Amino acid sequence: MKHVSILLPQRAILGSVEGPRQLLAQVNHFFESRGEKPMFNIQLVSSRKETPLSGGAFTAHASALISEVKKTDLIIIPAVDGDPAEGIENNKELIPWIQQQHAQGAEVASLCIGAFILAATGLGNGKKMATHWLAENQFRKMFPQVTLIAEKIVTDEGGVYTSGGAYSYLNLILYLIEKYVNRETAVLCAKVFALEIDRENQSAFMMFTGTKEHGDTPIKEAQMFIESNYQEKITVDQLASMFALGRRNLERRFKKATANTVVEYIQRVKIEAAKMSLESSRENVNEVMYKVGYNDIKAFRTTFKKITGLSPVEYRNKYNVLSAVA
Repeated sequence: MKHVSILLPQRAILGSVEGPRQLLAQVNHFFESRGEKPMFNIQLVSSRKETPLSGGAFTAHASALISEVKKTDLIIIPAVDGDPAEGIENNKELIPWIQQQHAQGAEVASLCIGAFILAATGLGNGKKMATHWLAENQFRKMFPQVTLIAEKIVTDEGGVYTSGGAYSYLNLILYLIEKYVNRETAVLCAKVFALEIDRENQSAFMMFTGTKEHGDTPIKEAQMFIESNYQEKITVDQLASMFALGRRNLERRFKKATANTVVEYIQRVKIEAAKMSLESSRENVNEVMYKVGYNDIKAFRTTFKKITGLSPVEYRNKYNVLSAVA
């Protein structure tokens, strides 16, 4: 039987505590209904007996204190509301325990913005991690030693697991159920809870906003120029000349400041504008393509799908507001 410790950090979001508990408890129910032993020993674990959740709207009662759990197999770190840096500070007493348990062989999974607490342990250094796309810029700034894969819903790096934004944590729990139990049980859980299994990325939900809190003024001005003139053909050489920087210097500083190359940044700004048009207007794909500065339909479709995971037509069919109303 796997011992699972669902942490109760201060200001944890209730759904990301109760959701994993319900899914794992359902697995136990499947096995017990067949007269078999349950698969998981599930505990809510904290540094205190009672922990306020969701901004104080709820209180959770720990079934064990961290000092009482000498060994566990899996630690689940729920999402925490509010500023992620404050979330780390408010829950810093949990970090040594997570590190100690991992050193003893425990695996660790973070849900959504719980990735900040996981990254603060250092266990994600040199690994790929995911978190909510809204927190992408802050995460990159705070944890440059982690490779953030912002578009991913699930990452698995040698016993360190992370999930993407909001309720996509349920896909990580399904992934862990498949890994610890079997595929059949994971699919059954997905059916019981009406979840879509095997979702791989959150790209279609992401809204690109390039970070500008890096302190490099010429690069910030270059970003603002791109965002104001994305309809035009913008080149790296043009930007280098405008801001009196050598091309290599511009590219190096731009990547360091924004986590994107200049070309990637231009593409993401254009595609973000295209997404907005596809969501809210009656313009066809070709009209949107020209509007954001593309002339080659194949290049536009390829770039759009690379960034969002969907073709322009698929994106329009799924998210266009006017179509939904009709």
